[in-house]
Amino acid sequence: MIPKILVLPGSVKSNSVNVKLADAAQLKLAQMGADVTRVSLLDYPLPLVNEDLKSEKGIPANAMKLGRMIARHEGVFVASPEYNASIPPLLKNAIDWVSLISSDGDALLKPWQDRYIALGAASPGRLGGIRSLSHLRSVLVAVGAQVLSQQVSVSNARQAFETDGSVIDERTAGILERCCKSLVDHCRRHGMGH
Repeated sequence: MIPKILVLPGSVKSNSVNVKLADAAQLKLAQMGADVTRVSLLDYPLPLVNEDLKSEKGIPANAMKLGRMIARHEGVFVASPEYNASIPPLLKNAIDWVSLISSDGDALLKPWQDRYIALGAASPGRLGGIRSLSHLRSVLVAVGAQVLSQQVSVSNARQAFETDGSVIDERTAGILERCCKSLVDHCRRHGMGH
């Protein structure tokens, strides 16, 4: 089975180190034989989560599109920046809207449910965004995802990537490789077969 994996950067900033980490993961996952789809949250603009808005107008169309996209893949690699030692609001808002989806027309749809998730973070600092990942892990577990224990954090990230998108530091490249391999293996073993 060829696993279908979505790569989702949690940043839309131009020249973002997390977009570069997403590039590196996309490259690695494709080399491992996965069918990789890349998305940008720029393509899914969303209002802030608001229960009144949901009651009046339902789930926003872009949240439904993103939810359907997530549901079509066995796994997701999320590359998240760290904002004030936590999850960036753009990513948190997208996760929260998608978590509110329970159906698509007459069909049951819980996009995060049992999806395999691998986490990565990149930061110009020494900690490599690691503090955000424990928060991100908690949130994704709470919405029903299967978050893998392997994760990758890239410190000094402005100097961390080759022009071809790969990671320069051997140790970090090895951690990224193990993280991607774990995601591919989990998706192959437990894929939804769609």
